[in-house]
Amino acid sequence: MSIVDLINKGVELMFLGMGTVFIFLAILVVVVSQMSKLAKALEKNQPQPTTAKPATVVATNNDHIAAIAAAVHQYRAKHQ
Repeated sequence: MSIVDLINKGVELMFLGMGTVFIFLAILVVVVSQMSKLAKALEKNQPQPTTAKPATVVATNNDHIAAIAAAVHQYRAKHQ
């Protein structure tokens, strides 16, 4: 094979590879855009979530508060 034949073969393989990648990416764009439209259509059919009510504060007794304060104090004393 001459150098011209090798260059022609290389150019042919280059265009074949680039064409394959281009076609794959074009198909990927079409599929993703169609999936986006489908997701939007399905989202419209879903019931809207209700907003959660704020949690009520649980009454704590002084023993719990003292235990938590002691634990925080002990942690800070060890990690200074």
